[in-house]
Amino acid sequence: MPARSTKMPERLGLDRIATPIGTALLVTDADGNLRALDWHDYEHRMRELLRLHYGPVDLTDQPAPAGMRTALSSYFEGDLGQLAGVAWRIAGTPFQQKVWTALAKIPVGTTLSYGTLAAKIGMPKAIRAVGHANGSNPISVVLPCHRLIGADGSLVKYGGGLERKRWLLRHEGVEV
Repeated sequence: MPARSTKMPERLGLDRIATPIGTALLVTDADGNLRALDWHDYEHRMRELLRLHYGPVDLTDQPAPAGMRTALSSYFEGDLGQLAGVAWRIAGTPFQQKVWTALAKIPVGTTLSYGTLAAKIGMPKAIRAVGHANGSNPISVVLPCHRLIGADGSLVKYGGGLERKRWLLRHEGVEV
C-alpha cells in the first residue's frame, strides 16, 4: 500500500488579470510574493508545476497585492520596467533556481540563446538542462523565459505558446 503524504497543503491565492494576450493567472502566498504566473488556457500545467514544486497546494480565489496587479498591468500597457518591482519566491532544485534567477537578469528588449545562458551560469555544456529548467519556470513574464531563443535566432518553445512569446518580444522591442 503506497504511503500517503501527511504534509499540509500549501495555501496560495489565485487571481486573474486581463492582458492583451489572454487572462493571466497569478498565484501568490500569504506574504504577497508571486509564486506562479501562467495563462488561463494553461491552468492545468500551472497546477502541475505548483504540485511538483510545493507538493499539495490549496488554491483559493484571492486578489493579488494591488502593487503587483498595477505593475503587471503597467507592463502590458508599455511601462516595461515595472516587472522588476514584482516580489516573487520560487521553489525548485538549486539548478532550476540558478537558471530562473539568471532569467530575471536578462534586460528588457534583449534575448539570449539557451547556450549563452548556460555559459552565463558557469555551465556551458548544460544547454539542454537550461532548456528544461526554463520550461519549468513557474513565473512566466516576470522571470522572462520568453527572452530565450534558439542559437540560430529562432523562436523555440514557450509554455504559453509561440504566439504569446512573439507578442511579448515585440512588445519589448525585439524584432522577431
